[in-house]
Amino acid sequence: MQQHFVHRYSIYQVEESTDFAPKFDAQGLIPVVTTDATSGEVLMHGYMNAEALELTIASREAHYYSRSRRVLWHKGATSGLVQMVRQLMIDDDQDCLWMKVDVAGTGASCHVGYRSCFYREIPLADAIKPSLELRFTEQEKTFDPHQVYGDAPNPTQL
Repeated sequence: MQQHFVHRYSIYQVEESTDFAPKFDAQGLIPVVTTDATSGEVLMHGYMNAEALELTIASREAHYYSRSRRVLWHKGATSGLVQMVRQLMIDDDQDCLWMKVDVAGTGASCHVGYRSCFYREIPLADAIKPSLELRFTEQEKTFDPHQVYGDAPNPTQL
């Protein structure tokens, strides 16, 4: 696949020009925060390599690079919960992406079955306690992961 990214040569070019010069990390990845295009709710955080970014731009459907499985991943290819990209933004130094999407099907994006991968809240306090407990912000799953993914291995790594 041909890469359509410009070589980075100056701070001015990266911050002030129209050159698309994304900065991938040492593993060849760039982080992406994905939000619901209508509500603004954060659905997930993932990574793209150059191929995933180019496929996303060309197809207008979200593609990621799975660090746990070490493979290119078309979001929704298995579950049907395809993320259709409405807008793709890049930050000032071009090392982070923000993708606004509409999600097919149930509108969920989390492999655990919740709508958002951010389904728990960390309670804030004056000091961290040894038994800090997360609070669920979503009470019910949007779909049953076993019905959607079957026997596919869970991508969460310990």
